[in-house]
Amino acid sequence: MCANFVLLLLAFAAAASAAPPKRSYAAHSSSSIKNLKSHIKNVVVLEMENRSLDNLLGGQTINGLENPINNGPFCNPYNLSDPSQGKVCSSAKDMDSILDDPDHTVTGNNIEFYGTFTPSNADIASGKLTPAQKGFVYEQLRYYGEDVNKTELARQVLNYYTEEQVPVLTSLVRNYLTFNHWHSDLPGPTAPNRAFVLSGTSAGHGTNDEDFDADKHGLTQRSIFQQLSETNRTWKNYYTDPAEQMVDAWFFDWTFTSGNQGLAVPLDNFYSDAASGKLPDFSFIEPSCCGQGTTSMHPTGLISDGETLIKNVYTALRASPHWNQTLFVLTFDETGGFHDHVPPPLAPRPDELTYIEEAPNGENYTFPFDRLGGRVPTLLISPWVAKGAVEQKGTNSDGETVSYSASSLLRTLGYLWDFEPFTPRVGGSASFDHLIQGSKRTDTPISLPEPKPFKNRFFALAQST
Repeated sequence: MCANFVLLLLAFAAAASAAPPKRSYAAHSSSSIKNLKSHIKNVVVLEMENRSLDNLLGGQTINGLENPINNGPFCNPYNLSDPSQGKVCSSAKDMDSILDDPDHTVTGNNIEFYGTFTPSNADIASGKLTPAQKGFVYEQLRYYGEDVNKTELARQVLNYYTEEQVPVLTSLVRNYLTFNHWHSDLPGPTAPNRAFVLSGTSAGHGTNDEDFDADKHGLTQRSIFQQLSETNRTWKNYYTDPAEQMVDAWFFDWTFTSGNQGLAVPLDNFYSDAASGKLPDFSFIEPSCCGQGTTSMHPTGLISDGETLIKNVYTALRASPHWNQTLFVLTFDETGGFHDHVPPPLAPRPDELTYIEEAPNGENYTFPFDRLGGRVPTLLISPWVAKGAVEQKGTNSDGETVSYSASSLLRTLGYLWDFEPFTPRVGGSASFDHLIQGSKRTDTPISLPEPKPFKNRFFALAQST
C-alpha cells in the first residue's frame, strides 16, 4: 500500500511538471502587449540554417515536443511507387557533418511532402491532397543514389540527434521555451525564407537567385530594418562571413539607397556591444555558411560548431547589462530537406506573386505561396519566459488556432514597436506576445555546456566514395 501511494505521488508530480504553464495574458490583447512592452527592450535573433525539428530536436525527451523519441519512430519507403523495396525508420544519433546535403528546392519539398514534384495546388487548397511526409528517403536516393550506400543516405535524412550530442540545445530546451509548431514560411531554400523572416514575403522568389546578392540587392519590399530606421529605432545586422553573402540586410535595396549598409557589421561587434550595454533595439545575427569550419549547422558544417556559436551568443547576452530586458530568439531558416513528420499547413498568401520552377521530371510547377514549409527548431530565451516550456499552436488576431511561423516574429515585433503587418501573411500569423511572463525569473543558467565534436561517419563515407 505504501509503495503504491509513493508511486501515485510520483505520477501526480510528473503530470504536474508536464502541464503547460498557466498563461497570464491572451495573445494580441492590450494587457499582453502592455506587458511585452514593459519588459522587452532588446530583441536578438540568431537565424541558423537548414534543420528540421525532427532532425535537430528529435532526441529531446521534454514533454509536449512531438518528435521521434517521444512519438516515433517515423518511417519512409525507399521507393514511393514500389513498397516491396522496404522502408527505413528514424533512429538516434545523426552525424556531426553530412556532406550529402538533401534536396530543399520547392519541388524537392513537394515530393518529400506530397510524393510528387508537381502536386495539384487546387487539391492542396481544398484539402483533397494533404502532406504524407513520406518522400524524404526517396528524394535523397534520387539525388545521390550513385554516390553512397542507400542505407546511409536514408539515415542522413531520417536520423536525429540525441540530447547528449547537442548539449547546448538540450540545456536551452530544458531552461527556456521551445515551439512545437513553428514552420518556415516557404517550403523552399535559404534566401527566400530569410526574406520572409525580415519582410513577411519573398516577393515571388523561390530560390537563391542573384537578387539576393549584395551587389544586386534586388528586393524592394519593406523590411524590418527600414521600418525601425524610419521610426527612430536602432538595429544592426551582425555578420560572420560577408563573402558567403550571409548579410540579410543587404538583400534589400532600401538598405543601400538610404545609406544604411554600414549597419551591417562583423560579429565581433556584437560581443563588444553586448558587454558594454550598447546593443541596438534589434540585433540580427548571421552565422557563417557553408562547409567545414562554418557555424550555421548547414549539413556540410559541424553541428558542434553551430552549438559553439549559440553558446557564445547566449553567454554574451547572459552577462550583458541588457539581459533583464532582452528576448533572444533562436530559429532556423528552413528544414533543409531533413525529415519532419508534421504536415505543413496552409497559410495566407503574402501577395499575388507566384514562382515557377522546373521540376526534376521536366515539368514546370507554379508555387502560389499559400502554405508553409516544414517545422524548424525555434526557442524563446529570456528571463521573462517559462522554464522548460513547450508551446503548441497559437492564435491569430481573428482568434483562429494556427501554427506559428517565421512571420510570427514580425507579428510580435509589430506589437512591441507599434507597426502594422507588412503583408497578409504577417497579419494572419500567430503572435507570441503572451508568452512573455509578468515576473522575471532568477534561475536562468549563467553558462551552457561545452559542445564537443562527435562521430563524423557520413563525412568519411562521402570522402571515400
